[in-house]
Amino acid sequence: MQINYHNKQVEKLQLTPDSALRSVESNQNSLEESLPSKKLSIGTVIESGNFGAGFRTNSVTVQKSEQLLETLKKHKHERQIIILQDFPDPDALSSAWTYQLIAEQYDIKCDISYAGTLSHQENIALVKLTNLPATRTPLQNFKKRDLSSYQGYVLVDNQGTTSALVDVVKEAGIPLIVIVDHHNLQGDFKSEFVDIRPGVRATATIFTQYLQTGLLQLDSSISEHVNCATALMHGLHSDTNRLMQAKEEDFIAAAYLSRFYDGQLLNTILRATRSKRVMDVIERSLKNRIVQNNFSIAGVGFLRYEDRDAIPQAADFLVTEDNVHTALVYGIVHDEDEELEVVIGSLRTNKLTLDPDEFIKEAFGQDSMGRFFGGGRTSAGGFEIPMGFLSGSNEDSGYAKMKWEVYDTQIKQKLLKLVNPKDNPISSDDE
Repeated sequence: MQINYHNKQVEKLQLTPDSALRSVESNQNSLEESLPSKKLSIGTVIESGNFGAGFRTNSVTVQKSEQLLETLKKHKHERQIIILQDFPDPDALSSAWTYQLIAEQYDIKCDISYAGTLSHQENIALVKLTNLPATRTPLQNFKKRDLSSYQGYVLVDNQGTTSALVDVVKEAGIPLIVIVDHHNLQGDFKSEFVDIRPGVRATATIFTQYLQTGLLQLDSSISEHVNCATALMHGLHSDTNRLMQAKEEDFIAAAYLSRFYDGQLLNTILRATRSKRVMDVIERSLKNRIVQNNFSIAGVGFLRYEDRDAIPQAADFLVTEDNVHTALVYGIVHDEDEELEVVIGSLRTNKLTLDPDEFIKEAFGQDSMGRFFGGGRTSAGGFEIPMGFLSGSNEDSGYAKMKWEVYDTQIKQKLLKLVNPKDNPISSDDE
């Protein structure tokens, strides 16, 4: 397993100042001079108590805020594209919007793009009700776009391994300017600014900390600021399991956002109803699940591309069963736009000693390019396995059934090697 190696790489990235940037200690005045909204230095914001108790010791945030400021100043008047994972969640959407608003102060125009779709009812409600400026661009359409107007691209809440758009911008020769994420390190990359903190529960927390340093002064009289703060609160809420797995810095971030967000709007988003198709997938997961050593494992068969987010919702439901601490749900999703099929799975766990990132990487390994098929964060993870040559041809129900049985058995085999390393049983449909 490469986890220790990855952690050392993250530590090196986080604690070693970028060589092209000056240290925080020698540049306290630079932020005061360059902030377009209010004349505040990082030191002034901290001393005034905007961070809350305990933040005074977080030197990483202070350092990274200063470095991000210097990076933005360097790229004034440019245009950038913010790339999200193919199926962005509230954490990614809200964080990208925050970066866009911060960058606008330096006349940096940002477009927020993702290749997949929003099928989770809360994500759809979030984008619609807050007017969040994210645009879906399927891969084939993105390949036809003229990308020459972009001077750089930005990765938020991902490291490029979960987006089909990244390879296209790389081929176009567009440089990576900024990457901000809270997942474990996924690989090597070159970026002018890097802020990867696996110990932080949500990327929304990191961006809220940027706001607290004064990179953007939120104003409750500006509706866009109120909506963005609401989106950040939703991102923080969703990635900390309704704050039940939040750390001190997450609570401090939530306390700061409480001054600006719209509680009624957030409540409306969180109460978005599930569709019948999502309920059908949850019912299928209940019917097909097997339980071994407090792990609930369920294959749900074939799903439409638009219903992909039903898989993590089914995992959320199964993990609430008595005597279950971890749930894994997976299915074959058909992407008609790209004419391919992908095995997609989600993991949810309440077990503090289980690391979803380690578990998924150990179970499914890497592809021929050395990229892991999945990963995770605290309490949650996911994986995507392209089916390649075996994609399609599902018009023949007999063939489709046989294909599902092969994948269902193979996935269970890999999972149960970790769940039951001694016995490694494969349960039949009769159990």
